[in-house]
Amino acid sequence: MEALLSHFEILSDQSLYDKSFDPSMIEDLMKLFEVEAYKSWAAMELEQQKDVEEAEHTVREAEDYLDSVMESAMEEFRRFEEEMVRNSKAELGSLVDKAENARKMGKSMEKAASVASKRYVEAAVNSATASMKSAWKGLSNPNKVHPS
Repeated sequence: MEALLSHFEILSDQSLYDKSFDPSMIEDLMKLFEVEAYKSWAAMELEQQKDVEEAEHTVREAEDYLDSVMESAMEEFRRFEEEMVRNSKAELGSLVDKAENARKMGKSMEKAASVASKRYVEAAVNSATASMKSAWKGLSNPNKVHPS
């Protein structure tokens, strides 16, 4: 393009000083400018197409990387979730076992209290029976004198 501009300057100067100058030379030069402009435009278009393809490739790589990272994060989340479920089940099982043991202990204590209560009632009844028997013996035996 610089060479064409330089040639145009020379032709312009020549057209001013040379009376036999042929104007078709400038027209031919203008056609060369047009061809050079189309070449430049085509080169820019090609460069732009390469840039677009490179950008699309970079975007695909970024998407692939993002997909990989997301898949890795989801896999880690799934493992974490499974671990939490296992831990929760284990803790629930432990709590159920403790509750079952507490229920058994409560039943055992209830039985023990019931047995103790029955024995207490039996002892009270036996004591009352013995007192009554003793009182009847005392009433039935006329030989005994009351100390008062």
